[in-house]
Amino acid sequence: MSKTGALLDKKVLVPRGRGQAKSFSKLVERYGGIPVEIPLIAFRPIEKIQRLQVCLEALDTYDWIIFTSNVTVDTFFSFYDRYATALPKIAVIGKRTAEVLQQKGIHPAFVPSAYVAEVFVEEFLPLVDDHAKILLPKGNLAREYIAASLTAAGAQVDEVVIYETYLPEESRLKLAQMLSENELDILTFTSPSTVDHLMVVVKEYGLEEQLKKCIIGCIGPVTEKKLLEYGLTVHASPEQYTVKDMMESTIAYLENEGGLNTS
Repeated sequence: MSKTGALLDKKVLVPRGRGQAKSFSKLVERYGGIPVEIPLIAFRPIEKIQRLQVCLEALDTYDWIIFTSNVTVDTFFSFYDRYATALPKIAVIGKRTAEVLQQKGIHPAFVPSAYVAEVFVEEFLPLVDDHAKILLPKGNLAREYIAASLTAAGAQVDEVVIYETYLPEESRLKLAQMLSENELDILTFTSPSTVDHLMVVVKEYGLEEQLKKCIIGCIGPVTEKKLLEYGLTVHASPEQYTVKDMMESTIAYLENEGGLNTS
């Protein structure tokens, strides 16, 4: 289905930061598109880490650590290096998260069959003993679903916010300019936060009409739900939650529709 040139020189928004955008952009180019890198989301470690320090000092008392993203992994280990405590078993959501861990020489004990919180909880619960102690490092905008579900099942879950999410100022200005000039054909979203941040710019600059001219693709049902809450049409949402599948789903839409309507 996906062949070289399938995106027909369409300009595709790549919403990831410098460290994560490269492979995404190469994929867009491979399919004949023009990647436009505008990070809609950036991360920075929180300044006050007293809560995390307490958890790290007691790390040997935990049965599991759950990592929900590669950002969580990288941020956690930027603090963990100060401690010599052995790690408990590790569960992850997402293929990329597992790969980042493996690059550190650490192999997760559990990876779900689908990379969403609901499937993670369903498949992870049988591995969790009553009163299991679980550490859940997360970002400031992370969902509460995993912690709430595991707690309801009898586990002790310690949630610790270790990084915060924000929209870079330079991205705000570039996005507003390109949308106002109809310079983006395809918008892709990799998390609900990327949707929220784009809509902040759209509403601030009154770009709702320009947004209607764009094809919209996303990863996963949670991101799709966020788009629908804003009243946006989702043209591509794949069953497998990867960038590659999202792009292939977008290409399938374009082929079925005969290209973009840019009038």
